[in-house]
Amino acid sequence: MEIPAINLKAIVLAHWLLTVWGSMGLLSSYAWSNFSVLAVGVWAIAQRDSIDAVLMFLMGLAVTILTDIVHFGIFYPPQLLVAVSGFSAGMAILSLLLKPVSCFFVYQMYRERGGDYNVNFGFPTVSRNRDTYQSIDQQDESSGPTNPFNQAPDTKPGVRTY
Repeated sequence: MEIPAINLKAIVLAHWLLTVWGSMGLLSSYAWSNFSVLAVGVWAIAQRDSIDAVLMFLMGLAVTILTDIVHFGIFYPPQLLVAVSGFSAGMAILSLLLKPVSCFFVYQMYRERGGDYNVNFGFPTVSRNRDTYQSIDQQDESSGPTNPFNQAPDTKPGVRTY
């Protein structure tokens, strides 16, 4: 199954717009946390070959999922919602709902850039993949005991002793 390519610029732009609309009625801590992660997203856009930038953006999105849930649980407006705070809360919730999908696409971009982050929960696993296994009993024919590191023969004259 081929996963459609989503542009990193589109993800950052969508979350920027939803964060701008969502921060109109919420506290500034919501805006600071989300805008700082979006700044890392801009870094990932600017450096197309950086694996670290995409990984930092991915981890930032994952952390802001948790912090957004805490913000909504603690600071959700308990009073009757007026138009601005209702719209702001709706856009912030929509941003929260889109973040797992964005994390999936950013993870795909991380893999495309050469990142190989395998999630390991600490359980021991047995692998029978022996494709890269090299026996120590057999030596390569090209390397003999006189030339163990496959170096080219030295053509320079030796050091003279006087």
